[in-house]
Amino acid sequence: MNLPSTHPLVDGRTTHSPLVEAYSGRRSSRRPVWFMRQAGRSLPEYRAAREGTAMLDACLDPALSSEITLQPVRRHDVDAAIFFSDIVVPLRLAGVDVEIRPGVGPVMGSAVRTADDVARLRDLGPLTPELLAPVAEGVARTVAELGSTPLIGFAGAPFTLAAYLVEGGPSRDHLAARALMHADPDTWVALTQWAADVTGAFLRAQVLAGASAAQLFDSWAGSLGLADYTAHVAPASARALSHVADLAAAGVRTVHFGTGTSELLVAMRDVGADVIGVDYRLPLDEANRRLGGRTPLQGNIDPALLAAPWPVLEAHVRDVVARGSQAPGHVVNLGHGVPPTTDPDVLTRVAALVHEI
Repeated sequence: MNLPSTHPLVDGRTTHSPLVEAYSGRRSSRRPVWFMRQAGRSLPEYRAAREGTAMLDACLDPALSSEITLQPVRRHDVDAAIFFSDIVVPLRLAGVDVEIRPGVGPVMGSAVRTADDVARLRDLGPLTPELLAPVAEGVARTVAELGSTPLIGFAGAPFTLAAYLVEGGPSRDHLAARALMHADPDTWVALTQWAADVTGAFLRAQVLAGASAAQLFDSWAGSLGLADYTAHVAPASARALSHVADLAAAGVRTVHFGTGTSELLVAMRDVGADVIGVDYRLPLDEANRRLGGRTPLQGNIDPALLAAPWPVLEAHVRDVVARGSQAPGHVVNLGHGVPPTTDPDVLTRVAALVHEI
């Protein structure tokens, strides 16, 4: 399928942007930088916009989700926006009973742990264009305002969604999910395939509506060893990314990121990702070595150092940039999300420093 003629990769608005160039393994005169969770709690304008609105309601309000997505681009001069959403939004759209509780995270109405539970999920049916309309409208509104700055679509990886569904909410070690994948592999496969198709459709809707790239975020993959990831998770992640694979010829690049996944980088790349996000635990030159020197990288400033004295943070940023320069392409980012207590002025200063380098 071709992208619409009004898509920024088709009409040329973002085709040669620093972000798209770096994601494609090419260098540009400006090193691109953006920050995971750059739209959110660290910004006073975000807190004002969200006041009185529940998180999932904000994600599904096209005008509000667009405004929140645009806020950090205006403030920080970053080289990309990432669509303001949450990994459980497609679950909500599909009809799953889920809410995001402040200070807790996503909580399910009931856990999904049996074949019958998964069958009931599958009976909910696919995400239709009608169900995805608030997402597509929010993306379209955002892209219309961004001009030559690309928007990145965002979705959670199937393992992370499945882990939330099986655990019923956040978990430190995901014991129930990890047990299910071995105790009842058929049910596990059915669950992760359903999650892959729901989150894949969510990602595709964002790209067709105007996103120039797509990021699959696997929050909890770091709880797995390589053998379990390869056997029980990678097939579903590949299935999720397959929902946008036909758009690669039009220039749509995919990023795969997880936390605590230093030992999984090659497997995460091999599910079909163009770019690998690296968390703060592994130096980028070592990540580049493990990936064979042929994969663009994104990362990996330690979020904790955003609260350090500027000379400490500056030295760290310069080190990240130097190590990232060994990869075919490098987009500067954090090695996880912006902490909510971060001074926004520090992010602005980091972006300016990256551009100076």
